[in-house]
Amino acid sequence: MGWLAAGDGYEVALIEGRVAARATSGRSAGRQLKSLPKALRDHPEVDRLRRFAEWLDRHAAACVAQADLWMVSSLPVPTGLLARVWPDEAWQSALRDLAVVGDDPDEVGFLRDATETGELRVVNLDGETVRLSPRTVTLPHPVLLPDLDDLREFAAELGVVQKVEQIHRATWRKPADLDGKGTTVTEFSGGTYDSRFGLAARATTLGYRVTGGYATCRVRDAGAITEASVWIGEPYWDDEVSTGGLTWQDLDGRTLLLREVGPVAWSEGMRMAAALYAGRKVEEGKDA
Repeated sequence: MGWLAAGDGYEVALIEGRVAARATSGRSAGRQLKSLPKALRDHPEVDRLRRFAEWLDRHAAACVAQADLWMVSSLPVPTGLLARVWPDEAWQSALRDLAVVGDDPDEVGFLRDATETGELRVVNLDGETVRLSPRTVTLPHPVLLPDLDDLREFAAELGVVQKVEQIHRATWRKPADLDGKGTTVTEFSGGTYDSRFGLAARATTLGYRVTGGYATCRVRDAGAITEASVWIGEPYWDDEVSTGGLTWQDLDGRTLLLREVGPVAWSEGMRMAAALYAGRKVEEGKDA
C-alpha cells in the first residue's frame, strides 16, 4: 500500500503486517526507519493502520478456516466463487496449491490460478498445467484421495506448501474387520493429564469444542452430519483425569455402530482422539 502522511516530516505505511515509518525531509528523507518514532506512536493514522492490520489477520484466518471447512466436508464449491475471491491475497494464500477435483473424480490437480471467467488452472499429476471449467469443484479430504502417498511425493517434488492442512493431514482408514456391534474405539483411551482443565485447554487450543464432559468435532460426511466425541472428564473436576473412549453420534444423538461411521468422520474422530492422547503426561523413563 502507499505511504500516508502522519505528523510533521513523516509518512507511515503497513509493510508485512506492521506499521513502518519514513522521514520526508532531512538526511533520512525517503528511507524507511528501523523503528517507529516516539512522536508517531499515538498518531491517529498509525492507530488506523494497526487496526487495519488486525483486521487483515482476522480476515486471513477466516479464509483459511472456510477453506478448511470446504475440505473437511468435501463440499462442492462453485468455480465462479473461487474466481471472485481469488484476487484477494488472503483468499489466494488459503486456496493456492490445494488439491482439487473437477468433473472427473480420478483427475486431481493442485490449484494455481483462477481467472475472472471462472476457469481454474491446476497442475496435474503429470506435471502439466491444465485448465478446468467445471461448474463446481471439490477440495477433497485426503482420506478420499486415491494414491495419497504418491500424491504426497509429487507435492514434495513440486514444493507445494498448503495453508490448509490437506495433503499432509494425519489420516486414519477404517479397518475392514470391525466388530459388527461395536460403538467405541479405545485405542487412545488412558492418556493421563494432571487436571481436567489442562485436557480441556488442549482440546480448545486444537480447535475442538468442549461440551459437558466431552471434546467433540462435527463432520459432514457424504451429506450427513456426524459428531465424534472423546470423554475428557466431568467439568470442574480438580484431580488427575484421563482420556476416555471415542464414539460417534448422528444429529439425533444416536450412537453409531463403528461400521456405520463414514470414512471422513472416522478419520477426523481418530485424529482428534490421537491429538488429545499425544498431550498426555508421560512418566520419565518411559516411551512417549
